[in-house]
Amino acid sequence: MQDPSPRTSRLILTAGFGVAIAIGGVGFTLGQRAATDRLAVTAEAPASAPAPVPMSSPPETVSRVLGRQDVVMLAAKAADAKARGVAIGAATGGTAIDAATRGTGPAEAGVAVGRRFSIELPFGCGGPSTADSDAAMRWRYDEKAGALRLHVAPIAWSPGEWLAAGPVTDGETIEGFWIARPWANSEACPTNDPVAASGVYPVLLPGQTLAIGEFFGSEDVRQGRRDGRAYTSVLRMTADAVRGEQGFRVRLSGRIAAAPDGSLVACRQPGGAEQRPICIVLATFDEVAIENAATGETLTIWDVAGTGRIEERVRGTVGNGAN
Repeated sequence: MQDPSPRTSRLILTAGFGVAIAIGGVGFTLGQRAATDRLAVTAEAPASAPAPVPMSSPPETVSRVLGRQDVVMLAAKAADAKARGVAIGAATGGTAIDAATRGTGPAEAGVAVGRRFSIELPFGCGGPSTADSDAAMRWRYDEKAGALRLHVAPIAWSPGEWLAAGPVTDGETIEGFWIARPWANSEACPTNDPVAASGVYPVLLPGQTLAIGEFFGSEDVRQGRRDGRAYTSVLRMTADAVRGEQGFRVRLSGRIAAAPDGSLVACRQPGGAEQRPICIVLATFDEVAIENAATGETLTIWDVAGTGRIEERVRGTVGNGAN
């Protein structure tokens, strides 16, 4: 066998190196192309959008029914404004009353015209009245007739007693009720009745510092207007069923209203600057009811804003004051 010459060996080695270089170049080119393709695919693929975050819907604002504490607070803010000699405020937005009540206590939403209210006024806490009593709010049991007699008479004021805007025309009036013990939030009869010290007299009759009433203009319809007529009802029942040990309650339901001058509350100081302002909250009454405080039972309902028809909740009714 003939040994390869040095020249032949060099040619073989050179050819081997060339083949290796060629294979490496092809591999490098293929690798670059694959990498480029991967980059292109990555660049072309759309980025996945983040999952939407569910938005919680804001809580619905429900106008709650105003109660005794709201009405008392509204009047207290008006009394403070009256005592300081500043405008009490009107029915439109941004009033002094709204600003004063917003964010403070139970009237945090502010009070505006049209807000519903429901308050209860206790009466007859001292027991039954006599047959010849002339108290505006009273009750007694008629043993001869075997019936409970209820009598609730609204107070009638001349608008000039409260409102300073313009002269009062014939037929205008304000009808409503005094809110007894406005310094207390309770709507029940007081549990104790301390006797005043000898020689000490109240500046005013008890409870006559805050009222709630409805303004009637001369051209308003007579519906809902009492014109001196009391809410009366005669209910047949036994003496044991009366349960008058905690008195009775008048429940007034309606909406906050505005006086002709736009104010929600009217205050006056007939005794001068040293007297606590006497205020009235203006309202429209939708319903007047009488309840038994001991049992919570509704005895009689007057649909003031509607037909004036009353509904008796006690069987065996003798008569009522629907007229």
